[in-house]
Amino acid sequence: MSGDAALRIDAWLWRARFFKTRALAATFVEGGRVRLTRHGQETRPDKASRTVRPGDELVFAIDGRLIAVRVEALGMRRGPAAEAAALYCPLENN
Repeated sequence: MSGDAALRIDAWLWRARFFKTRALAATFVEGGRVRLTRHGQETRPDKASRTVRPGDELVFAIDGRLIAVRVEALGMRRGPAAEAAALYCPLENN
C-alpha cells in the first residue's frame, strides 16, 4: 500500500469487527467517542468520513471496556474474524 492510503474511520471500525454495522460505527464516531493519534497529535474525529491510515492509534470504550489499537492495515472487505484481527495491533494499557 502506498503511504497515502486511507480509509473512512467508520468503515475501518466496521471492517475490524468492532461494530456490527457501519451505521453503528458512524454514530459512535460522530458522538465524539473515539480518540485518534497520528504522528503524536491527538484528535477526536467529529465525522465518520474522517480517515485512518496505517500507523494511527485509536482509543475508545465499548461496553465499559477500553480498547486501544494501532491500525496495521486497511483491509479490502469485512472478512472473517481472523482477517479482521490482522487489521490492528492491540496497544498496552498504561
